[in-house]
Amino acid sequence: MDKTPKDSAIEFLRLVTSNRIDEAYERFVAKDFRHHNPWFRGDAASLKAGMLDNAAKNPEKVFEVKNAIAEGERVAVHSHVRMKPGDRGMAVVHIFRFENGRIAELWDLGQPIPEENANDNGMF
Repeated sequence: MDKTPKDSAIEFLRLVTSNRIDEAYERFVAKDFRHHNPWFRGDAASLKAGMLDNAAKNPEKVFEVKNAIAEGERVAVHSHVRMKPGDRGMAVVHIFRFENGRIAELWDLGQPIPEENANDNGMF
């Protein structure tokens, strides 16, 4: 059975956060991939270089999917990302647009988890 876009998005993120970035790009990223992270140029090579740098600085990164929603070729993955075990980390949402089974476009948004949270429901 072929992977759904939702399965592929989650697997891409698991590979990236476990320092298997080259494999993630080879398996899932489209040739004309573009992204919208404001800290890097909008091409695949620039984002990949940033991911490699982050992985080198944070080899014990922890990634936990909290929610994943798919509608056709679009997928949103809400996750808890910690740069190392024990960190409070961030709530992160990645939004993917797939074409022909590969990631054609990516958006990501993050919010640090504060020490004190006024919301009894928490961030997850």
